[in-house]
Amino acid sequence: MQLDEHLQVLQDTDARFADVAAEAVLARGWTAPVPGCPGWTLADLVWHLAEVQHFWAWVARTRATDPGAYAPPVRRPDDELLGFGLAQSAELETVLAGADPAERVWTWAPRQDVAFVLRRQAMEAVVHTADVEQVLGDLRPIPPDVGLDGLDEWLEVMVPGALPQGPPEAAHPVVLHAVDAGAERVLFPGSRPVPVARLTGTAGDLLLAVWRRVPLEVLTVDGDGLQAAAMIGLVELE
Repeated sequence: MQLDEHLQVLQDTDARFADVAAEAVLARGWTAPVPGCPGWTLADLVWHLAEVQHFWAWVARTRATDPGAYAPPVRRPDDELLGFGLAQSAELETVLAGADPAERVWTWAPRQDVAFVLRRQAMEAVVHTADVEQVLGDLRPIPPDVGLDGLDEWLEVMVPGALPQGPPEAAHPVVLHAVDAGAERVLFPGSRPVPVARLTGTAGDLLLAVWRRVPLEVLTVDGDGLQAAAMIGLVELE
């Protein structure tokens, strides 16, 4: 995906999240468990995305070079969460739409610019929208270009962030074949001569699998599926 496409993905995904969250509240209630986030309720999920978007809107709006001055919001009562979340999404979208992607801001990654925030927040919303869809039991396909970009971001940003010293000695390559995007990617390339497995599926299903939102059983697994799951498990994500 091109940089200028991430804002549209964020806007579309935020709208989908809000709609499904409202449906899930009516159908399941605020205490409904979130399958993709063990221990979380629907209220926790809606608050989490709102809080994350509040923080990154502040970073981009203030052009912060250090997060130390950030004042986190007070958690809202459940009946205010949907409104608060909508307001944070709108603020983040507005701030990012008006910011120069090349402008320097603080991030937790080596890349320190608004472009990083824009891509990261688009993919944050994509994954959490899948979470809220699973609460409702209505998991929708992720468009191929969005899924592949999310998979690339996971490999390029999240894996090095989780493993700053590089792949551990136990690492083996895992091939990720996105059939709808006509692309292949590799987790831990070059760590061993032969991959332990080849995982084939849509780019969106691969993205959700590496984020541990769906089991590897949704993919076609050629090779050692248990080893492939263990390799993905080496990437510990908060």
